[in-house]
Amino acid sequence: MENGSSMDITLELLGLLEMESHRFLYGILSFLLYITIISLSSFIVYLILTEESLHKPMYLLICNLLCNGIFGSSSFLPKLLVDLLTSSKTISRNGCLVQSLSVSFFAFCEMCTLTIMAYDQYLAVCHPLQYVTLMTNKKAAYLLTTSQVIYFILILVAILLTERVPLCGTEIKNIFCDNMSIFILSCTDTSANNVYGGVMTTASFLFSTIFIMFSYVRIYLICLKLSPESSMKTMNTLVTHLINFSAFLVGVIFIFVRYRVGIINLPISGHVLLSTPTLVLPPLLSPLVFGVRTKTLKVKMIHRLKELKKWRYL
Repeated sequence: MENGSSMDITLELLGLLEMESHRFLYGILSFLLYITIISLSSFIVYLILTEESLHKPMYLLICNLLCNGIFGSSSFLPKLLVDLLTSSKTISRNGCLVQSLSVSFFAFCEMCTLTIMAYDQYLAVCHPLQYVTLMTNKKAAYLLTTSQVIYFILILVAILLTERVPLCGTEIKNIFCDNMSIFILSCTDTSANNVYGGVMTTASFLFSTIFIMFSYVRIYLICLKLSPESSMKTMNTLVTHLINFSAFLVGVIFIFVRYRVGIINLPISGHVLLSTPTLVLPPLLSPLVFGVRTKTLKVKMIHRLKELKKWRYL
C-alpha cells in the first residue's frame, strides 16, 4: 500500500464498540465531566490572572497546569461526546495523527509542569532565603516555555515519523489515538519509531520521576525540622502535588508499556480503563485538589464567589 493512499484510511476506534450499549449514559457523563473541567479550571485561571496577590511563580505554574488540563481534555472529550451521541466509531488517519499529537503534548506538558512545580517547592522549602531571587515569575515562565517548545518539537518528529509509514490495519484498541497505536498498524518495519519514542519517553519520564522524588524527599526531611504548623502547611502542599502526579503517572506508564511488554491481547475494555484516566483524572483533579487544598486559592475563590452572589441579587 502506498503512503499517499494510506493517508485516506479511516481508522476504527474499537473502544467505542464496547461503549455502544450504554452510549447515551457515557455521553452524558462525558459532557458533565468536560463542563466540570472547563468551568472549574477557567474560574481558577481567571482568579489567578485577575488577583495581583496571586502573581507568584507557584500560581503561575498552577495556572499553566490548569490550562494544559483544558487543552488535554479538549483534545479528547468533545470528539468522544460526538462519537457517542452519533454512534460513530471511526476517525480519519489525519485526525488520528492530530489527536495523537495533542494527547502526547498534553502528557509531556503535564509532566514538565509537575517537575517545575517540584523544583519550585524544593527552592521554597530548602532555600527560603534565596527563593525570591532563585525563582521569579520570569524564570518560571522561561522554564515552562522552553521545556514545552522542546517537547513539542520532539513529539512532532515522532508524529512525522508515524505519518510516513503505510498502514495495513485499521483497528485501534482504545477510544482515542496515541502514536504507538497508529504505527503498530504499519505494513513495514517501525523500529525507528519504536526506538525514538521509547528513548524520548523513557528519558523524559525517568528524569522527571527521579527529580520529583528527590525534591520531595528533601522537602520531607526539612519538614521534620520545622515547627508543627509550618510542617503541616508544607506537607499539605507536598501531598497535593503527589496526588496529581500519581494519578497522571499510572495511565502514562500503561500507555507506554502496553505494546512493548506483550499485553497487546489485553481486552479492549482493559485498554480503555487503564489509559483513559491519564486524560481524565489530571484535568479533573487539578482544579479540585489545588482549589481545595491550597489555602490562599481557596480563600480567594470563596471571596470571589461571595462577590458574584452579591451581584446576582442587585
